[in-house]
Amino acid sequence: MCSSDLMYKGTMKIPKRIQPLVDDGLVDEVLRQLMSGKEAVVYVVRCGSEIRCAKVYKEASKRSFKQAVQYQEGRKVRNSRRARAMEKGSKFGRDQQETLWHNAEVDALYRLAAAGVRVPEPYGCFDGVLLMELVTDDNGEVAPRLNDVAMSAEQALADHAVVIRDIVRMLCAGLVHGDLSEFNVLVDAYGPVIIDLPQAVDAAANNHAQWMLERDVNNMRSYYGQYAPELLDTQYAKEIWALYEEGDLTPDTELTGLFEESGEAADVDSVLLEIKEAFAEEQERLARISDSEEP
Repeated sequence: MCSSDLMYKGTMKIPKRIQPLVDDGLVDEVLRQLMSGKEAVVYVVRCGSEIRCAKVYKEASKRSFKQAVQYQEGRKVRNSRRARAMEKGSKFGRDQQETLWHNAEVDALYRLAAAGVRVPEPYGCFDGVLLMELVTDDNGEVAPRLNDVAMSAEQALADHAVVIRDIVRMLCAGLVHGDLSEFNVLVDAYGPVIIDLPQAVDAAANNHAQWMLERDVNNMRSYYGQYAPELLDTQYAKEIWALYEEGDLTPDTELTGLFEESGEAADVDSVLLEIKEAFAEEQERLARISDSEEP
């Protein structure tokens, strides 16, 4: 948890997007920029006696989430006027689509926290700026991303089990992360913390939910498998989805990592589409690795 005990000296000029939050008394100081990603810029801010994060979402034209339409499938808009505007693509409709994208992460954070998933605590989204907990390590420093953490085989097996359990809890809560990788997991003193959820999808309403879940699980398998190679032969993704489809998945379901493939004929078009999308995602993942290695 973040607290006033964290030592962040100095302040910086207040970014234009955060100024309204300062004017409204939600933020007192902007201490520094924490990171700039493809979807948002994150700042460390002081809110009264608390040190928190302010995540400023980039405008749609500046984001690199090329498959945003797939992630938005199944998201419901209760107001019919807003729904029609979004379909037409008017300026009002685009603004509403942006609001929906921003609020999706806040909603997901509250929903997943209630389900027992380790995620940062949200404090609300205001004009495209998400205020949330700053996840820290034992020394009060910002917790590292998983891709910056090396570990023993024993630790890899333990942390992988924690992440898989959280993925199951997410699915039981009706959500799939949709972009889970070593870049969207922080590691604090208590283990993995899942972050970056604006693209989280409705598992029941989104036709791409299955392959998104499989990609999430397999990304985790690949990363932890570097340290515990026995994980590379597991089939948790297929096992989890099969149990979910049968209505037999619960947050406490004992998993084996084993799965026997069905002998039914494959849907070739769907398989080819998944291969194409997986390739595009891998290229973006490699680009993130390249970005993270730059000085």
